[in-house]
Amino acid sequence: MATGWARDGAVQDQIDDTVKDGLLHARSRLPTGESETHCIECGDEIPEKRRQALPGVKTCVQCQSTRDKQPVNQGFNRRGSKDSQLR
Repeated sequence: MATGWARDGAVQDQIDDTVKDGLLHARSRLPTGESETHCIECGDEIPEKRRQALPGVKTCVQCQSTRDKQPVNQGFNRRGSKDSQLR
């Protein structure tokens, strides 16, 4: 059930679009191209199995785990902004 002037299903469309945007953003951050043989942060060798599993990998498992724990700014959700609904 939509509210106001929105058509039925508009809320679900916004949710679907937000999820789709999140997936596209996550996929765009995946490494591509030629893998490094040694980690760009610590210099340790990256195992062949890791390089085969993730083409374009640049870091070892330990350094990537450290990177993954750092907070990431996801940006501004325009669909949830009241101003964007007025335009």
